Order: sequence, then C-alpha cells, then structure tokens
Amino acid sequence: MNQTPSRPPSHDQKVDSQFGAQAQAYIDSAVHAGGDDLDAVEALAADRQPAHAVDLGTGGGHVAWRLARHARRVSAIDLSPAMVAAVESAAAQRGLGNITGVVAPAERIPLDDGSTDLLACRFSTHHWRDVDAGLREARRILQPGATAIFIDVVSPGYAPFDTHLQALELLRDPSHVRNYTPAEWASALARAGFRLRATQTRRLRMDYASWVDRMRTPEVHRAAILSLQQHAAAETARYFAIEANGSFTLDTLQLEVTACRARSA
Repeated sequence: MNQTPSRPPSHDQKVDSQFGAQAQAYIDSAVHAGGDDLDAVEALAADRQPAHAVDLGTGGGHVAWRLARHARRVSAIDLSPAMVAAVESAAAQRGLGNITGVVAPAERIPLDDGSTDLLACRFSTHHWRDVDAGLREARRILQPGATAIFIDVVSPGYAPFDTHLQALELLRDPSHVRNYTPAEWASALARAGFRLRATQTRRLRMDYASWVDRMRTPEVHRAAILSLQQHAAAETARYFAIEANGSFTLDTLQLEVTACRARSA
C-alpha cells in the first residue's frame, strides 16, 4: 500500500517546534535575562508610562517583565503557545498581573488599530517569515506618534561575514530567516511607516555550548558549526572573535522609532 508522504512543516510550525519545547530555557537564559538593551527598554517605558505596551515576540518574557513595571497593561505576543503559557505562568509567579499572553505571528497581530502606545521587540525579527508584514502590523497597532524599539542581531553587511553568520544561525536553528543589515533595517522601517530616531550598536558574546544547547541543535549541525568556526578565514575569525571552543561575538542593533502620522488624503 502506498503511503502518502508527510507534508513538510510550515515556517510558523518550525518556529513553534523550535521554541515551544525550550520555553523554560529562554526564561532562564542569562543572555536574554539581562543587558544594556533591556535597561534601555525599561528606561523608555519609565519615561512613557504607557497605558498599553506590547512585547512583540516575547520569547522568555524578559521585555514584558520590564514593561510591566511601568505600563498599565502589557500584551506579550508570541507565535508559540507553549512560550506564551510559560510567560504567563512566570508572570503570575512574579506577581505581575498586568501581563496578558497573546498567541499570534508578528504578521497577524490580533489587536486593534492604534491600540498600543509603546511597542518593544527584542531578538525576534530574524525569525519572522515576512519582516515587512510584521513591521506593518507593528505600525498598525501603534498610535500615531507612539514609540517602538527594535533590538536584534544584525549582519555586518560585508559578504564573507554575512555568509558566515547566516550559515551558523541556520545550522543552529532551522527556523532562522535572516539577520538584516542596519541599512536593510532602516529601509524596512521606513516602508512600514516609521521614522528612525536613534540607534545604538553593541557587541554580544555567545557562549557556544549554551547557545546550541538552548536550541537543542542536533550533533551533526553542532559539528558543522564548529567546522565552519575552525576553518573561517582569518578576517572572519577576527571580526567575530571566534574562540577555540566555538564561542564568538555578534553585532546587535537597537533602533528607536516613531510611528509616523498618516498622510492626508
């Protein structure tokens, strides 16, 4: 009897599969739980005192915790139901009753137009299937003139470095789409209806063992990552500060933007 071949998973299903089972690992992750970028998010929330803040791509909930200290209410949005459930449980344990989980992809956010007055998105956009659609949705739910802050790993742009970075990311996590360059970010934000106000670059060291363990990277892919690290050209090894054990350093970019007011007809 012929068997019908199984259909390959959609991108959203791959993301859910990768992150849902690792929800607690991301809540506990030291890399995600701290940093100057999180302090910047909280400083912005403290200044704005939003009525409704959104953590888009909440992951382990670390942005949501910071927003909840200053916002009347927070929507913690993530594609993975397991991730959202873990964040809601952790919020309850922390006594943060103003956080509500929302299961949704960035490209289809179930919130009303202009219902949000502050949005933060950290280490999420490189997983989005359609970055333009996700940014348009972020702009749609924001009030005109409201602030958003996006933080993510970025590509250096130089082709040899870009190829190396994207290869590492995809081997580690098959749901990875792309680390965008700063120029690509600026263009995408403008297309979506945002005005760029300020940027901040940082360098972030990734410990190889915890980096691959957190994503349950298969051994065959771990070996390929280490091979790429060990055989990288000298300029690539210097740029990413590649260490003997496979650890390395990434570029991150923080972008603070304003939701542009709609143009007059």
